[in-house]
Amino acid sequence: MATERESAVGGCTMLRIPEVIQKKRDGGELSQQELEALVLGGLRGEVPDYQVAAWLMAVYFRGMTPRETVTLTTILQHSGEQVHLPPLGKPTLDKHSTGGVGDKTSLVVVPLLAACGVAVPKMSGRGLGFTGGTVDKLESIPGFRTDFSAVEMAHLVQQVGACLVGQSPELVPADKYLYALRDVTATVDCIPLIASSVMSKKLAGGAEHLLLDVKVGSGAFMTHLPDALELARTLVQIGEMAGRRTLALVTDMSQPLGEAVGNALEVAEAIAVLQRRAGAASARFEVLCIELAAHALLLAGLETDLYQARLRVRKRLEEGAAWQTFRQLVQAQGGDVRTVDDPSLLPQARVRLPICIPQTGYIHAVDARGVGLLAVRLGAGRARKEDAIDHAVGIRILRHVGDHVEPDLPVAEVHAQDDTLAAEVAAELQECFLVGEGAPRFQPLVYAVVPESNQFGG
Repeated sequence: MATERESAVGGCTMLRIPEVIQKKRDGGELSQQELEALVLGGLRGEVPDYQVAAWLMAVYFRGMTPRETVTLTTILQHSGEQVHLPPLGKPTLDKHSTGGVGDKTSLVVVPLLAACGVAVPKMSGRGLGFTGGTVDKLESIPGFRTDFSAVEMAHLVQQVGACLVGQSPELVPADKYLYALRDVTATVDCIPLIASSVMSKKLAGGAEHLLLDVKVGSGAFMTHLPDALELARTLVQIGEMAGRRTLALVTDMSQPLGEAVGNALEVAEAIAVLQRRAGAASARFEVLCIELAAHALLLAGLETDLYQARLRVRKRLEEGAAWQTFRQLVQAQGGDVRTVDDPSLLPQARVRLPICIPQTGYIHAVDARGVGLLAVRLGAGRARKEDAIDHAVGIRILRHVGDHVEPDLPVAEVHAQDDTLAAEVAAELQECFLVGEGAPRFQPLVYAVVPESNQFGG
């Protein structure tokens, strides 16, 4: 029977997978051999998904030791090809976000950094739970290809200065396998699993410097600041142990980031920032993109002062260099450039339903997780790993925390394919807005920089 299946590891040594699961269930530390038996066995189909899922749940409740986390990261990293970048004459940097609702920063930050003289080999994932994935967003662009080999990825970076690719079967396949299982087994928000997943991709990507955006709040996997700080420190520790200069920013995800939640909608908002279209994107989203890019320039050694780094980033954005780089990237990866020149050509939902709130006052909170789950319900995300994505659907948040609202002023807009579903989501979306009297408490955009010694300026 499958439950009695044994996996051969290390020559004659035999490990029984149920005993390995039990060991972790009881709080034990698994060896490299045991972790390889589970993870690589699952990848090869020798260990059934339900046993790997049982181990994931045991890890969720029991955690992993620092040595286990580093070992798992190494196993995932070396489960496939490694990217070997050619000499480029410029610093190489990879950027990653732990995920949030409406987080499309990579679509702006990657071309922006490339325009500033940093080579960015960016490997991204698909949506997890209520958060979107960069690959899903990019595939809203007709023809855009994300499945590149390690060799092709290196060529793209050499040609354009950056790439935005997914995990091809050759690149970190074991992480791709676990990533999908975590999404459907409620084991996403687990620090060692997040850390090993993130860092395995970053290390396999070959960049010298790693910039990490760790989200915290209702729309993130880490809802409490102490947990987000622990994750940031874990990520940085793994990166430094691997010989990569690593920096993490802990940033706010207590409300959706920007206006758009949904794949084509988020691509359109990112394009609005790159095209400098006034009023077409959330100021909070643009500010975070600039902040991430400025810290990346410090990390890569291209600037030594945060204020000057911000000025350099803004200049490249305002003069259109970042936009031109994005167009080159889309074209190099097979995308239809006409749709990024004119975002109205991106996939469009059949139904657009504005939402108003029957109250007057100020928005004190927007439930980011609730908004993300409603976007998944519309079809913008996956409830199961085999689910298809509808790139056109989603939600636009028109009013944010601190904005004044009144009954005839729309606070959001539902983009759906079905009138009945749109009405159901609209009714629930109203409950995601908390309105009160007076201005709410200020919410910082960046809570911390890890390590603190790398916070070069204000």
